[in-house]
Amino acid sequence: MITIIDYGAGNLRSVVNAISRIGYQSKITSAPADLYNAQVVILPGVGAAGDTMAGLKKHGLVEPIRKIIAEGRPFMGICIGLQVLLTGTEEGGWHDCLDIIPGRVRKLPPGLKIPHMGWNQVRQITAHPIYKGIPDGTNFYFVHSYYAEPEDESLVAGKTDYGIPFCSVIIHNNLIATQFHPEKSGESGLKIYDNFIKQAIGT
Repeated sequence: MITIIDYGAGNLRSVVNAISRIGYQSKITSAPADLYNAQVVILPGVGAAGDTMAGLKKHGLVEPIRKIIAEGRPFMGICIGLQVLLTGTEEGGWHDCLDIIPGRVRKLPPGLKIPHMGWNQVRQITAHPIYKGIPDGTNFYFVHSYYAEPEDESLVAGKTDYGIPFCSVIIHNNLIATQFHPEKSGESGLKIYDNFIKQAIGT
């Protein structure tokens, strides 16, 4: 079962619809037991990382997320779902996050239009099955004001330029996370989901 985590934010239905379009069924849940039983887990997100962490804690989802990632089960984070994987965020002061990927979430540099909203290119830093059928430099859809800065540069599998080059894809074992929204990125975004799910379920 493809399980989509509901911690009280929006944007879940568009992820469900994207996954349905490529031929898979998914389930939205905020129940920890469903995560433990999931074959594939997706954490989408909009809004602020601090609010996301509050929602995850409220529903008792922090430890299940840490456990399934530690066990190497397929996990995908999207936008805020990427940022909360890091140690903490500078958004709204300092907020501790999941601390699965050591590093900080920082604000995009001054002088830019914030949020960074719209289409932008992703440079593929690491060859990986998630990029199968997707040319290097393909445009994906972004909406964010902060970016992830992992301590381990080798985990950065994609970069995008907006004032600075920032991390737009993280890959670590069976964990894949994107700063962009695949569900808003047309056929290329659907391909990201399809590649991830096929790799996850071994097809």
